[in-house]
Amino acid sequence: MKKLFTLVSFVAVCNFLTIAQSGWHSLTSGTTTLLESVYFADSNTGYAVGGGGTILKTTNAGTNWTAQSSGITNYLNSVYFTSTTTGYAVGTNGIIRKTTNGGTNWTAQTSGTTNYLGSVYFTSATTGYTVGYFGTILKTTNGGTNWTAQTSGTANYLYSVYFTDANTGYVVGNSGTILKTINAGTNWTAQTSGTTKYLGSVFFCNATTGYVVGEGGTILKTTNGGTNWTTQTSGTTNTLYSVKFTGATTGYAVGIGGTILKTTNGGATWTAQTSETTNMLYSVYFTDANTGYAVGASGTILKTTTGGQQSILNPDINYINLKIYPNPNDGRFSFEFDNPNKKPVAISITDIAGITVFETTSAQEKFEFLPAGRQGNGKKISSGVYLVKVIGDNVYFGKIIIR
Repeated sequence: MKKLFTLVSFVAVCNFLTIAQSGWHSLTSGTTTLLESVYFADSNTGYAVGGGGTILKTTNAGTNWTAQSSGITNYLNSVYFTSTTTGYAVGTNGIIRKTTNGGTNWTAQTSGTTNYLGSVYFTSATTGYTVGYFGTILKTTNGGTNWTAQTSGTANYLYSVYFTDANTGYVVGNSGTILKTINAGTNWTAQTSGTTKYLGSVFFCNATTGYVVGEGGTILKTTNGGTNWTTQTSGTTNTLYSVKFTGATTGYAVGIGGTILKTTNGGATWTAQTSETTNMLYSVYFTDANTGYAVGASGTILKTTTGGQQSILNPDINYINLKIYPNPNDGRFSFEFDNPNKKPVAISITDIAGITVFETTSAQEKFEFLPAGRQGNGKKISSGVYLVKVIGDNVYFGKIIIR
């Protein structure tokens, strides 16, 4: 059994090293126009919309993007598909466009308003909602043929709409606005957000747990369907424009300055990821637990296939095998490396997901890791497979198994 564990662990590490990429990397969008929203109808087929009526489509998971004809020059702020062929885009001046052939043609819908529309969401193939300025909420029950105004009870600007089921939905906007309906939009009631800041995006993981992001790094969470909202510590003061979760505890938020935040513990902590851009990011979307896209200013489209996690190894560096003993071990181990001039070297231990669990510096040629030992780290590492890296005049790398 122990031999099997070691073999499986080694395969896991090899697979990690093979598939890990540089976190988020840029795709060629073919435009410098600001992109406001991204949505994927399936794992390969996606759309991005933005300024000047821009609509881009990919059929190969973002490798190539082609421009589609929207027939307008208005800003498009949100895109949503109810199937692989039928989708909607909304924008300024009450613009609503619909396609039934995967974007080959986009036809005008009659919205009945000239107000800015910022978000669109469908609860079925025929029932959908769009929200916008001056408290605008529109609803269709016939696939966009007709849109009727709902009474929102507010004149605030509304930026995002999300439904957890056919009847229960949420809308957020400026001045800390959060609205909720439990009867498919017939009535909307204001929730107490606890903030007066701009709120730009809302997402629910299930019927009771949801998140809102907005101005100044604001992240709010509810665990009781919006009755109470608590502030999360985002670690940034950058405004956040979009939030999406890939599961019950793992989520992402994007915003100003190329900001991408990730949580793996339901928002208790948020960690900044490297986006390799300083452009504003306005929308994020994931097609599975690891594959995601973010779009923003200057035609920016980013993609990750690793949940945004950077590889700890640089393919341009020639790593020297690190001597580690005993290995496997119970959390107590030593490793050696050449450091004849006793220069400080950087030491890090990382799990196979790329999360650093320990780091320090040393000016020796041998490092003894003890859970609470002489090195003073006081760190106990749980069972699993880990990667050790030493950076000095040379760069060393090795794998350890803790049982």
